[in-house]
Amino acid sequence: MVRITLSVENEVLYLDYYKETCPLAEEIVSRNVEIAVLKDPRMAASLLRLHFHDCFVMGCDASILLDNHGDIISEKQAGPNLNSVRGFKVIDEIKYILEEACPLTVSCADILAMVARDAVALRGGPRWKVWLGRRDSMKASLDGANQFIPAPNSSLETLISNFNEQGLDIEDLVALSGGHTLGKARCVSFRQRVYDINMEEKRDKYKRYRTFRRILRSICPDSGRDDAIAPLDFSTPAKFDNHYYINILEGNGLLGSDNVLVTEDHEGEIIKLVWAFAANEELFFSSFAKSIVKMGNINVLTGLEGEIRKNCRFVNP
Repeated sequence: MVRITLSVENEVLYLDYYKETCPLAEEIVSRNVEIAVLKDPRMAASLLRLHFHDCFVMGCDASILLDNHGDIISEKQAGPNLNSVRGFKVIDEIKYILEEACPLTVSCADILAMVARDAVALRGGPRWKVWLGRRDSMKASLDGANQFIPAPNSSLETLISNFNEQGLDIEDLVALSGGHTLGKARCVSFRQRVYDINMEEKRDKYKRYRTFRRILRSICPDSGRDDAIAPLDFSTPAKFDNHYYINILEGNGLLGSDNVLVTEDHEGEIIKLVWAFAANEELFFSSFAKSIVKMGNINVLTGLEGEIRKNCRFVNP
């Protein structure tokens, strides 16, 4: 495990936020993430993704965890989340234990931030200090989830725009895309990339691209088997490392939105970062940690805003 020390100034969140009010909070979270990932190694990627999908919709406020109830229409029903995001039961279990230890103290939004850090560290990635003190949203945004979460077939222009909307720059885009070193995607998410005629014309002058496409076609036919899954990183699917960048330089990114970092970068600035991360894993780890801490600051609720939910699935009665 690589520990990353960041010098970050944060005006709204704090390190060791629960030191007095719930001293075992981070230990409880870490232990339970470890149990969950031992039971299901794929859960590491799922927990990281929950934090990402939460922060891109109204900010890091645990709105993604809310179920349908009363006036609330759950973000879980949005296109990018439906039958795709998972790990909600793991969050429920952690919240239950924290409520027993320190009632109405640790927010669901902070749990998501801690869980993402622990999941990455457990699969060999960096471990960073998490800034805490977020509060939980009292609403969800189905429209926001459909609009702001980047789609698997996004163009580079769309990805840059998505990230800019959140106050994230090109380096954040490239570093956070490296989260695709873990996890799997459904056939419905990468079918377009596999059967895209333009992609074939661009790539088939090199036989190596054909081989990868043949493998993907055997998993994902042009119709049917929507829920068949393939690893986002074929070379080291269960390890958090820099192989994602090596893959996309070889044209072997699973999603269209992975490959465009290389194929649609006409300025050359993004490809430079991809090469840098492919060549230097330590650089990738420190950039990833810096960018995920920055992402964890998006539109956070603090002070008297929002609430501390008792159950992450529902606002307090």
